[in-house]
Formats: sequence, structure tokens, C-alpha cells
Amino acid sequence: MSTRARYVAGVLCRLLVEETRRSRRGGGTDTGEEGRERARAVREALQSLGPFYIKAGQMLSTRPDFVPPAMIEEFGRLHDQVTPVPFDVVEPVLARDFGARWPRLFREIDTDTPLGAASLAQVYRAVLADGTPAAVKIQRPGVEQVMAQDMAVLRRTARLIGRAAPRFTAVIDLPAMLGVLFDAMEGESDFRKEAAHMRTARRLTEDFKHLTVPLVLRDPTRRVLVQSLAPGTSVHAADPGEFTTDERTGIARDLMAFMFRGFFLDRHFHADPHPGNIFVSPGHPAHLIDWGMVGRVEANVSKSLVLALLNVAANDGTGLAKTWTEMGRPTAWADLAGFRTDMAALVPKVTSASLEELNFGVTLTAVLTHATRRGIQSSPVIALLGKSFANLEGSIRHLCPELSITGVFEENLRAIMFGLAQEALSEQQAARVALELMIAAPGSLQQGREILRNLADHACAPPTAATGAASGRGRLSADAHHTSAALILAAAIIWSSRRR
Repeated sequence: MSTRARYVAGVLCRLLVEETRRSRRGGGTDTGEEGRERARAVREALQSLGPFYIKAGQMLSTRPDFVPPAMIEEFGRLHDQVTPVPFDVVEPVLARDFGARWPRLFREIDTDTPLGAASLAQVYRAVLADGTPAAVKIQRPGVEQVMAQDMAVLRRTARLIGRAAPRFTAVIDLPAMLGVLFDAMEGESDFRKEAAHMRTARRLTEDFKHLTVPLVLRDPTRRVLVQSLAPGTSVHAADPGEFTTDERTGIARDLMAFMFRGFFLDRHFHADPHPGNIFVSPGHPAHLIDWGMVGRVEANVSKSLVLALLNVAANDGTGLAKTWTEMGRPTAWADLAGFRTDMAALVPKVTSASLEELNFGVTLTAVLTHATRRGIQSSPVIALLGKSFANLEGSIRHLCPELSITGVFEENLRAIMFGLAQEALSEQQAARVALELMIAAPGSLQQGREILRNLADHACAPPTAATGAASGRGRLSADAHHTSAALILAAAIIWSSRRR
């Protein structure tokens, strides 16, 4: 057994001993002071075990379907903050990656007081040799080995639970949930991946007035990342009164719109947008920092989530139940009728509610609770999405509590749907649709030839089907206005996809 495995086992054994003593005192319930005491003990144990256990606990805080309320409240307080280690401990990492002459890269670096200290890395304020303010993130020595050992222990634990409780595993897929978490945290141990996430996100925020991402200032290494310094303070420490109403609402709307885009179009999103990772300053766009944890969504799941939110916005609980069931997997004992009834009661409470009135992330996980209780397994990525939603709500609530999330979703719906349509109608698919319409309208034949020549220049060869074309002649209208409209739509899609 490795040293790390022995340490984890020791923490869990102490937790078990405390639980045994508590039970002997008669404190075996999950309610009242006994429940809160138990929850605090579990939260402190997870926090002492480091980042994977902290993130796992944060994900569990979004699963009220099998986590008691007292623990959900405590797990929501989990944070990865530790006592900083002296700079001498991390300096060898900097020297190994940037060379012994690394000090020449900086005009100054504050090695006495880190900007932040977590179990994986420490961040220092610095000024580059050219005078650019910067933040230098340095990984703590030995982190990669600890993370690899923790992943092995957690995977083994999930397999044991699966064998011991097959009925539970049929509804709660713990190995899949852990897989989602491990994939999301790749950037935590390799800063080159985090830098790639930052560059992508910075490009995607160019369309937003009130939101940006720090700039990567020099080529990163696996363990050192130098980025521009975000102005201001964390959104939790900010005074909303220092911002104009336009700034407050602009930052909140842009944050939510950016996350919606990540969930539904880009299909990768900041998975840890808690208040400490959003910096704000009057007169400046908000900076979304720390891109080490990024979630990914499979295409069909993201499309189903769009439909689920459309059902919420339309106050359609039955539609939400149908979409959620199709997105997951009903067990042999699933109660689908009961789930439809649950959603019909839940959805009216969500529609048009503001953040002052509703925690949307918790509402998302309330759907999980009902689904699990009714024997429906939900997509494993939902837990990570729920965590991200809950983190973001906590960040926005402090700055702009009056924001309506369903309102922001409806405002961005056109862009989301157009993006999905562009994806569904690729050049080849659009060319096929245009070809069928042109064949059905004889007057458009010459135009079709010209378009086909242009498409051929771009190596696009749409398939032809004599049977489909013949049946198309019989079922498609020859109305010139409809044909022209279809051709314009196809051309617009092709043109816009070329510009990307």
C-alpha cells in the first residue's frame, strides 16, 4: 500500500471511529444537530484529502437524490484553500521548467505573500521584464503522483460499491460520474492543457462586452503558467454599490450567456465558476480565471438539455419529463408516470423566477432527485453541469440577484438554435437539400449547376439519389418563392460555415 493510500485509509478510519462513537451516543439520524455534526466531520475529512475529494464532494452537493440535506449544505462549503508553503518549496519547480536564470524573466515577483494557495498550486503576483503585470501559477511538488494515486483509490472504491449495491448502481453510475470528474480535472495537473482552455475561452469571449479571460503571457510548461493579472477582486468580495446598474446586469448576463454557449454550442465549459474564480472591477470586464477544471458535453446530451430548458421556459413539465427520460436510461422498475407528475408540479415553480427567488442549479438537481426516486438513471455529466450552474448562481447572486435565468436563456435562444442548425446542416447536408429543391424546380437547374461547381471547388461532393429525386418531384412544391427561400437558406449556411 502506498503512503498516500495509507493516509487516505487513516482519514477514513478516523471518520469511521467517530461515527461509531456517535452511534453509541444515540446520534444515528441525519437530522438535527447529530446530522449536522456528522456532515461537518465528513466535509472536514474530504477537505483534508485534497482536490479530487473536494471536487467529488462538491459534485455530491448537487445530488440530493442520494445525499442527505445536512451533507449537501456542508459539501457546499467545501473549498480548496490551504496554508501556503514557503516559496523555497515551489522554487525548484520554477527553476526546473524555466531554467536556473528564471529570475531574469521578471522585474519583480512577490514571493512572500501568494495571491492564492490551494492543494495543487500557488499563485504569485509578478511583473515581467517588460513591465507587464502578471500572475504566476506554480504546481506544488509531487502533485501528479498524489492525483494518480487518488484516482486509482476512487475508481477501486466505485467498483466495490457497484458490486455491493447493484440496484443503487443501476440508477447512480458512480464509475461514470468519476470518469466525468477525472476528465474535467486534466488541466489541474497539466498547465499546458489549462492554457489551451484559456486561449479557446478568450477567443470565445471576444463577442462579450462585460466578460473576458486572462491572457497567457508565455508558453506554459506542465507545471508553470504565466498569465495576465486580473484587475479588481473576487465577485464575492466586491461591493455591488460600486458598479453601475448597466455594469452589474451586463456582467451577470454575459456570464450566464457565455455558460449557456459552453453548455449547448461549444460543449466545453468552465466547471468551477465559484465566486473566487470571477474577478470584477468597476469600469472593466469581469475576468473568469482558473481554467484547470473544464467539463465536456456529448452532442446529443447538450441538444437534449436545450430541449429540457425550452420545456422549462414553456412551463411544460410533461415535455421536460419525456426529454429527461430519453437523455438518461430508465431501469426495469422505473415509474415514468410518476416522474411526469413530479415534473408537472416542479416546472411552474421555476418558470420566470429570479435568482432571488430560486436556485436554478438546485432545481436542476431536484429533477435528478425525482428521476432517481422513480428509477431513471440520469446522464453522468449532469452532476458536473449542476455543480457549474450552482457555482455560477452563487457568483451572480451577489452581484445581480434580480437576474432571471430563464429570461437570459430565452434572450440567447436564437443564437443557440442557429448554431445548432448550422451544425446540423453542414456544407454537405445543405448542398443535398439545395440539390433536391433545384431538381424539383426545373427553372433552377442552371443555378444548381453553378452552385455544384462552387461546391466542387471546396471538395464537397453531395450524393445523388435517383429514387429520392423522383419522389421529391412529386412531393415538393414548385412554387418559385419557396424554392428561392430554400436556396437562400442553404447558401447562407454554406457561406457562414466557410467564414468560421
